[in-house]
Amino acid sequence: MKILSLLLITFFLTNCGFKVVNNLELRNFYIAQINTSGDNKVGFNLKNRLSQKTNNIDKRKINLDIDIKKSITVKEKNSKNEITKYLASISLSIIIKEENNNNKFINLNQKIDYNVGSQYSQSINNESKAVKILTNALADKIIQEISLIKNDT
Repeated sequence: MKILSLLLITFFLTNCGFKVVNNLELRNFYIAQINTSGDNKVGFNLKNRLSQKTNNIDKRKINLDIDIKKSITVKEKNSKNEITKYLASISLSIIIKEENNNNKFINLNQKIDYNVGSQYSQSINNESKAVKILTNALADKIIQEISLIKNDT
């Protein structure tokens, strides 16, 4: 009896009609222009990353206006009151402009912490790596959010 009920449950769950969404099918847009304001380095990296993600001109064109806010704050101090970790955060306010003058707004935030190096140059390298990781993650989130918005309409 247990085997029969287990088989029935498995049968109904595998044939429920749920279909896994293919992300490549959702990308029916092309980012024609990206305007950034705020942190120049993050803006440059975002532009490069987003231009790599969408490159088919036959799709619907959109323009992006991205306002970037980057902040570095102290996360941890040791018993000698020396800083041991920083928290890097990037906030994006994005305006998606479509050809039909229909604008949509997205706000994205991403945070990561990084360790202070034994030398100042190591700390700068750690910060640079953390910001690059944040930028790549935010570029992926932007593509994902735009895909969801474009396919909801």
